[in-house]
Amino acid sequence: MINRRKFITKTALGSVAVGTLYSCVDNGIKPHKPKKNGGAVADTDKQVKKPVVISTWNHGVAANEEAWKKLKNGGSGLDAVEAGVMTAEADPRVSSVGYGGWPDREGKVTLDACIMDHKSNCGSVAFLQHIKHPVSVARKVMEKTPHIMLVGEGAKQFALEQGFKEENLLTEDAEKAYREWLGKSEYKPVINIENHDTISMLAIDEKGDLSGACTTSGAAWKVHGRVGDSPIIGAGLFLDNEVGAAAATGLGESVMRTSGSAMVVELMRQGKSPEEACKEIVERIYKIYKDRPDLEYLQIGFIALNKYGEYGAYCLRPGFNYAIYEEEKGNRLIDGEYKLS
Repeated sequence: MINRRKFITKTALGSVAVGTLYSCVDNGIKPHKPKKNGGAVADTDKQVKKPVVISTWNHGVAANEEAWKKLKNGGSGLDAVEAGVMTAEADPRVSSVGYGGWPDREGKVTLDACIMDHKSNCGSVAFLQHIKHPVSVARKVMEKTPHIMLVGEGAKQFALEQGFKEENLLTEDAEKAYREWLGKSEYKPVINIENHDTISMLAIDEKGDLSGACTTSGAAWKVHGRVGDSPIIGAGLFLDNEVGAAAATGLGESVMRTSGSAMVVELMRQGKSPEEACKEIVERIYKIYKDRPDLEYLQIGFIALNKYGEYGAYCLRPGFNYAIYEEEKGNRLIDGEYKLS
């Protein structure tokens, strides 16, 4: 049995502890928030920075401008990311996305894209031909069908039914590059040229909701029918509105081997910053490829945006950059941190 003296002592200490806790709260000092089940607990008092847009590569600057217009005019994050990446899809100077994209080894331009909103609704198209804006077709798949992904002729048929126009996407410059490639017919991508094959965009809107989109013409000179990571939810793009969003660029096969973007989001769930999460998955990919011959031309990069509007990126080799647009600093291009010199 506990004697009377011990009982009084324990009761007094308990009262002091409770009193101290309430004193902390009254004075604006917040008590430590424990973690649940080993995962990080969100700091609900942390200020959210919004809106924010982040996208991959130089063409992300123009894409961010278009996305920002949507966000500042009250548009949703979903409207913003769709409008943003459409700028690259329509620009014939961007040789890795949409109209003007370099073709596969049969001379055909085939497109992949996906889109995802804050409620985990998503749509995707792959191996789509003759439709300039695959990201918009992906959104129609999300909104008009019970499915997530349509591919090939089925995706094209659906697009035409939805009012999209069939057109030739092979420009004179892309056809010329293809003819030159045919002289050697070697599939050996040039780092940061033929395998920066995606524009990926993530946004947090005025409501604090996350959205994302990816669109690409894929790796130049690929085998006809090849599909990379860009239209794969969980690989090229993933988001959880309670945690954050991530997207990839580079050699798609390496992203699919690791479910890269989903893993970045899960690491942010565990408490890592966006850049730390991106770095860990790049390191994971490097370990897989370090003894493989295709390491020679491997480039991979991730961008990430968490629920508070904090952003980060990381890549395997120098040369990857990303565009970030936020209220206080405007739109700018940043060189990504990297692992290999």
